[in-house]
Amino acid sequence: MDAAKYNLAQRMDSLRASEIRELLKLTQRPEVISFAGGLPAAELFPAQEMAEISRRILETEGCKALQYSATEGDPTLRQQIAERMNAKQQTQVSADDILITSGSQQGLEFSAKIFIDEGDVILCESPTYLGAINAFRSYQPRFVEVETDDNGMVPEALEKALEENDRVKFIYAIPDFQNPSGRTWSLERRQALIDLSLKYGVVVLEDSPYAELRFEGEPLPALKALDKNDMVIFLGTFSKVFCPGLRCAWLAAPAPLLQRYIMVKQGADLHTSTLIQRQVASFVELHGLDDNISKVVKVYRRRRQLMLDVFAEELPKQATFTKPEGGMFLWITLPEDKSGRDLLEKCLEQNVAFVPGGAFFPNGGRENTARVNFSCMSDEKIVEGAHRFCKVMKEFLG
Repeated sequence: MDAAKYNLAQRMDSLRASEIRELLKLTQRPEVISFAGGLPAAELFPAQEMAEISRRILETEGCKALQYSATEGDPTLRQQIAERMNAKQQTQVSADDILITSGSQQGLEFSAKIFIDEGDVILCESPTYLGAINAFRSYQPRFVEVETDDNGMVPEALEKALEENDRVKFIYAIPDFQNPSGRTWSLERRQALIDLSLKYGVVVLEDSPYAELRFEGEPLPALKALDKNDMVIFLGTFSKVFCPGLRCAWLAAPAPLLQRYIMVKQGADLHTSTLIQRQVASFVELHGLDDNISKVVKVYRRRRQLMLDVFAEELPKQATFTKPEGGMFLWITLPEDKSGRDLLEKCLEQNVAFVPGGAFFPNGGRENTARVNFSCMSDEKIVEGAHRFCKVMKEFLG
């Protein structure tokens, strides 16, 4: 059916369905081993504990938990988040700096709404997170992709982009185990970004869903921790380290900006679910998150290594792949004359799936790439799917 007769807003012309969400529809067949979605391992969700917590909350404070609540979020949860950020991310934030959001995707959408006018410029890594591209795109900015290597954005390329582009509204960055590439920024690159942000007076939007999913090496300070001039907005979430279905996340921002986010959230959904916030806060109070995250990290570390071992042994040398120190993704680069989309067609014939990498470049191009997830399939399926993938790859690359 043609939607033109409904007289939609012009911004709808720039919207596209998420390639990943559309691809996931093709991978629902039980025979398909899917490395496509960025899904956490469902068997690690603390379902029993959450059932007990939910029952206790409804029995002891049900009327309060089922009522409207403050836009900023549950005070206990905000305090827990601030304390955890300061301990794990090396920040210096307080509960008053925190706004609870309905998933970090909402934080991305709010950021776009607050900052972007049509024609404004967003600087981002190349590649970058598809969900952010889609959230920003509806406000009709111009994306400028900054050269990115295994250590993060190249400072000289970032400064050149800042010098050559007017109306830069913010720099979007995922410094830890980036989606899609799995790369992690070095401390030097983090500090360089903060220095350039201050020099040019440009806000940084730091997206940090994966930082605690570290398998090896030492944690690095968040960009927010290095920020001494209130130029960094930090997005965090419980989705990758706890339970994504709760859609409970947060942002930390300087007070003048936080008030804008609060106003936007009031217009969007008033507040994140009161009950869900109480469930998360109660779990943290009773059990903490460290034990749960340790279990997740142990499983993901093993699955990453299983995939890496098969790729190292069987993947054709014409294809290269990242070796992430944490997170949920590997990034594969094919010869320039090959397309990840064409490869996917061949892989689906063998019942294995991944996400073609071209979708992660907002200005197009670089179709010779692929994102592969290792978190949500069992060990056995990781190994079998990796063998299938490598077999197809050998035929595909001749």
